[in-house]
Amino acid sequence: MKRSNLWKLWALSLGEKASECNKEADKVAIIRTLMFLSIFITNCFIVFNAVRTHIIPAETKDIKCSIEYPRYMNKPFEYE
Repeated sequence: MKRSNLWKLWALSLGEKASECNKEADKVAIIRTLMFLSIFITNCFIVFNAVRTHIIPAETKDIKCSIEYPRYMNKPFEYE
C-alpha cells in the first residue's frame, strides 16, 4: 500500500471529508488525528492508573500529625 493511500484511508476513517479542497481537508485530518491521539493517550493513563490501583497494592506508611498552638490562644482554632 502506498503512503498516500494509507493517509487517504486514515483521513477517511476520521470522518467525512471536511472540504472539497484537498489541502484544507488534509489540515482538518491532521487536527482530528491530534485530537484522537490526545484522547487515546489520556485513556491509556486512565487504564494504567486503574490497573495500578486495583492490582498493585500501595505501600502503607505511618504518618505522625501534631498541631502546636500558640500560648496566647485559649482554645484551638479560636481567632480574634
